[in-house]
Amino acid sequence: MIRFEDVSVTYEGAARPAVRGVDFEVPEGELVLLVGPSGTGKSTILNSVSGLVPHFTGGTLRGRVTVAGRDTRTHKPRELADVVGTVGQDPLAHFVTGTVEDELAYGMESLGIAPAVMRRRVEETLDLLGLDGLRHRAIGTLSGGQRQRVAIGSVLTPHPEVLVLDEPTSALDPAAAEEVLAVLQRLVHDLGTTVFLAEHRLERVVQYADRVVLLPEPGAAPVCGTPAEVMAVSPVCPPVVELGRLAGWSPLPMTVRDARRRASGLRERLAGRTAPDHGTPDTSATPNHRTPGAPATPATTPGTGSAEAQRPTATPATTPPTGRAPHRWWPAAPGAPRAGRPGIQGSAASAGPSAPVPPLAEVRSLAVRRDRVDALCGVDLAVAPGETVALMGRNGAGKSTLLGALVGLVEPGSGTVRVGGAVPHRTRPRDLVRLVGLVPQEPRDLLYADTVGAECAAADRDAGAASGTCRELVSGLLPGVADATHPRDLSEGQRLALALAVVLTARPPLLLLDEPTRGLDYAAKARLVGVLRGLAADGHGIVLATHDVELAAEIAHRVVLLAEGEVIADGPTDDIVVSSPSFAPQVTKVLAPQRWLTVAQVREALA
Repeated sequence: MIRFEDVSVTYEGAARPAVRGVDFEVPEGELVLLVGPSGTGKSTILNSVSGLVPHFTGGTLRGRVTVAGRDTRTHKPRELADVVGTVGQDPLAHFVTGTVEDELAYGMESLGIAPAVMRRRVEETLDLLGLDGLRHRAIGTLSGGQRQRVAIGSVLTPHPEVLVLDEPTSALDPAAAEEVLAVLQRLVHDLGTTVFLAEHRLERVVQYADRVVLLPEPGAAPVCGTPAEVMAVSPVCPPVVELGRLAGWSPLPMTVRDARRRASGLRERLAGRTAPDHGTPDTSATPNHRTPGAPATPATTPGTGSAEAQRPTATPATTPPTGRAPHRWWPAAPGAPRAGRPGIQGSAASAGPSAPVPPLAEVRSLAVRRDRVDALCGVDLAVAPGETVALMGRNGAGKSTLLGALVGLVEPGSGTVRVGGAVPHRTRPRDLVRLVGLVPQEPRDLLYADTVGAECAAADRDAGAASGTCRELVSGLLPGVADATHPRDLSEGQRLALALAVVLTARPPLLLLDEPTRGLDYAAKARLVGVLRGLAADGHGIVLATHDVELAAEIAHRVVLLAEGEVIADGPTDDIVVSSPSFAPQVTKVLAPQRWLTVAQVREALA
């Protein structure tokens, strides 16, 4: 169905090809998974199937790509639209109309499909993707995960022979991701649709793939084979495969079920051992909220001359399995001590009893109504200095709305929100940035300059920081990215890192992140984990809304579960995720009833 014949792509101005020596076939009616580290050319290969490369992106394509016998060099994207449906990493860039139902119908209208057929297919797609309750909603009011499902639905309705998807589950909660993947399987098995997708969250999708194509490094020829064959040599792999490598299982398991069948010996080796602490705060400042270390008092003036502001330049290394924070090059929260592992090294707990400290943020009985929907109902939350809190729940549960209330973007209908003693929606933005910073679900919302250097200069001015402060942060997060690079030319993960550096320039004691691992491979996620652990160790409070259960297991001290705008669970990470079939990480499911969260914990216990 799809054939790559010695394909290479070189973009204008690039010193070397983005991909080279690509030669493989995607058979009809199979689900083929494209994997590899960030920057190896996965999006380039996907876009060449739909004709976006080279007709839209420019550059030079050598070799040949054919889809259902059509050569993409001589057929433009509109001439392939009846054969190929494409969903990119950014759903917002995909939409044309204003409402869900209109968006599902738009592609069929463009192809001249009869109205009666259009109506039937819209209804079928609404049911397949659980969108019926959203059919009349404006797309701008949808959560990120809901937008992703609408984008997928809009390319399903024309019934293409080939579906090309770039990170299709990145913004979906676990249950919604399973629903989407079940739909893709049904299309493959029942209708013979060919599905070609790239995905970083391999724990969700690798077990569904008929075959895997690995791009091991930039410019390297792809490695093709069955999931088990490719995962045995892949530099990126899901936790269940990493656990299999650690335990010496052969063949490697692709599913939790396969791993559980082989895990009895590993459970015996781990029996009686306790999972190593990855940094749980010790003392309580407020009920149910623990305080690691000294308070991070809000800055009232841009402190560029303090000891904390003199940041050593260093490139962050991946956090080692022990959970120790890497050498610190990020800004400490104003007034916070330089700490090591939160709750253990350099914290108030190690120095003996200390006076209770106020939370960095406190929410009481918060209610928010948006577009006649109760987005939040009676929410209570407090975040202590040095604490990392993961907000989890289904798409549309209210996670992003709660973050918006904490940063002043959403005005409460009732209840109170205070951050550093201030009311966010009544505080001037230039003052608020020194109290709280938000890295949004779409990092580009923070990026408006034409170059990375201009973004850094603007961030320094906005924060009242010394010149070069943001650039120093960028150098740590994005080594090798030049000042002249345009933010739109960065990958999703690189844009996230740039947005994080922009926010951290003001040294806010409270840091909020909305879906921070979208578009990140495992190595990039490990670097992000190291940065966030170091920030927590230095007294910053961190609240992240995420569907990434592996990330929550890795760094969160506490998990807050939301459903229909209400808090339904709030407690230590291991208590919440171990008891949840939807939000438990793979290692927990494999080794249950023992309470292990990550491969790193198992590795350290066996050392």
